[in-house]
Amino acid sequence: MPSSVQILPKSGRPAITHEMLETLLVPYKDELQDYALSIVGIRGFFPSIGPSGENDRNVYDDAIILWAPSLHIFAAFNGNTDPSRIHQGFGTSEQTKGMTVLKTGIWPAYRFDKHNGSQPHEAICQRSGKVTVIRDGNPPYPDTGNFGINIHRGGFTKTSSLGCQTIPPEQWEEFYTMASEAAKKLWGSTWKNKTVAYVLLEHKT
Repeated sequence: MPSSVQILPKSGRPAITHEMLETLLVPYKDELQDYALSIVGIRGFFPSIGPSGENDRNVYDDAIILWAPSLHIFAAFNGNTDPSRIHQGFGTSEQTKGMTVLKTGIWPAYRFDKHNGSQPHEAICQRSGKVTVIRDGNPPYPDTGNFGINIHRGGFTKTSSLGCQTIPPEQWEEFYTMASEAAKKLWGSTWKNKTVAYVLLEHKT
């Protein structure tokens, strides 16, 4: 990444209201009624911080929102919903497949579990269902399956993603603590067995 490119927006956390979020989620309103705890990603929320002036890779130019209406929890965090780099490929074999970019939509596929990356830690992981990704290629192509597209802690100087949704380390502990405490209030001792819905949206100006 060029040294002149910042990894976090200077304006701070995403400025979004509860009312704005509800409007964005209207297409998923019926499905979300089944999930007391949801996470919402908005790709390209800060289009100006990367080198291209639009959604970029390896910068925290997206928004990730924690939402639990019955507990009156609504909190917005800086985040990343793209892989850190581009890797074009073809097919679905480990040797040839392209890098994954999670497709927009609703994915009721997440549970609290350990992210087994280079620095394992408790996170919110794709453990209870398949997701569809768009793989880097010429042209890009869809692929559906269990890919471990987790929601986890990113890095200080890079977003640390091979397709996962990441939150900067200085905000991660707040996010995870708030999410896990909400899950415990909602579900008690079974909180790690419950499914959390993740909705990924595309920012529209």
